[in-house]
Amino acid sequence: MGGKTRPPYAPAFRQQIVELYASGRRIADLAKEFGCSEQSISAWVKRAGRLSELPDKGAAVLRTHKQARTVAEASALSAKERSELEQLRKEVRRLQTERDILAKATAWFAGESGRGSKGSTRS
Repeated sequence: MGGKTRPPYAPAFRQQIVELYASGRRIADLAKEFGCSEQSISAWVKRAGRLSELPDKGAAVLRTHKQARTVAEASALSAKERSELEQLRKEVRRLQTERDILAKATAWFAGESGRGSKGSTRS
């Protein structure tokens, strides 16, 4: 029995996790974010039952979920903005490549001019 045990999570914490799950969050994401196991969250969700059975929390969860969806929709990019963003990213990649090529060419020419001036007999 080498497994680590930790004190039980507070009922309010478990309730919050169940509400987040009910609002559409994935169990795996919640486990990573809050540092508890997926098995624990699954058990809490099963114990809580359906959203409507949550004590006085169902309406609050639905309201929070609607608010989150409204914020997400407001901050989402339109098709035109997404297209422009893709074009700008392509342009940035092209410009970075050109910059890298120019930097290498500059270094090469600087090296060539240094070698050519040492052995030159012209004045």
